[in-house]
Amino acid sequence: MPHTDLDASLHLWPELIAKHPCSGLLLGNGASRALWRPFTYFSLFEEAQRVRHKPLSLTDQALFKSLGSELFEPVLSALNTTVRINAALAISSSAPLNRYYAIKEALIHAVRSVHIPWRLLPKSTLQLINSELRNYHSVYSSNYDLLCHWAASQSTEGFQSLFDEEGVFDIRHTRHPGTRLLYLHGGLHLLKQQDGSTRQRSASDSQLLDGFAVNTPGDVPLFVNESSSDDKLKAIRSSDYLSWCLGELAGHQGGLCLFGQHLDSSDRHLLQALKQARPAHLAIAIRPLSEASIISQKQHYAQRFADTADLPLYFFDASSHPLGAPGLEIPVPMPVRKRR
Repeated sequence: MPHTDLDASLHLWPELIAKHPCSGLLLGNGASRALWRPFTYFSLFEEAQRVRHKPLSLTDQALFKSLGSELFEPVLSALNTTVRINAALAISSSAPLNRYYAIKEALIHAVRSVHIPWRLLPKSTLQLINSELRNYHSVYSSNYDLLCHWAASQSTEGFQSLFDEEGVFDIRHTRHPGTRLLYLHGGLHLLKQQDGSTRQRSASDSQLLDGFAVNTPGDVPLFVNESSSDDKLKAIRSSDYLSWCLGELAGHQGGLCLFGQHLDSSDRHLLQALKQARPAHLAIAIRPLSEASIISQKQHYAQRFADTADLPLYFFDASSHPLGAPGLEIPVPMPVRKRR
């Protein structure tokens, strides 16, 4: 549709996908929030400062400031490198390793404070997500939570394995048939190894979130948390896996569905990749809160793609899509108050 056609009307997903097929799906934080509201956190770095149990200390925060970033991966990687250099030079300082443990522990508690526990996820919900993901050749996710990974593991048939027998990312596995899950910003199930390669953790689904607490020097969680687009892009370029994923998005062919992906300034690198790909069309999910809200959301995306006016944009009601179906949201349990 022309970018100027910005009224309050919305397509229904079943009708839109029948006329304009999509070979890819790009998920953003809105997709995770539709299932679990606590994913609406603003900054994991800020969350790590205010968690009750062992938050980031002022010393830890100073390390982030010294690197000019709020990303955990480069800070943990830098500390890990320092530990190895100190060992090689016989420097006895234990400070880098202590800071590595402290920052990783704060990160663990921050993640747990916002992530849905495995026990609360209905199997029917995971099966629904699994079924929907299979409808695409490529699923790109800028979320680093475990929802897609948990859903795909319910029934792995029909999904590509991008990792070898030892769980290491291997680009030679990337042209097999089936649905590809590409985590553009990494994930809680991924680790960056000392040589820069990427390994997928082998823990069972029920243990993945708890197992995230394993404090093994050299194991750096591979995910890019909230920060500026430039910082994210810098971290992406330092990883073989993340670089490949972003390159695949930039080369996407066919139609592409955007669900829960706002493409704000912190994801400018994703917007540029989309413009480079020039997909056949974009089908964009809109939450119909009000007519004014619908028009405002349409204008937001039209402005993002103002310099690609020949790219058709189709807007649909998010609640008509399986991933936005009413009743999918899981209620957050009320905290148990201790008796005095």
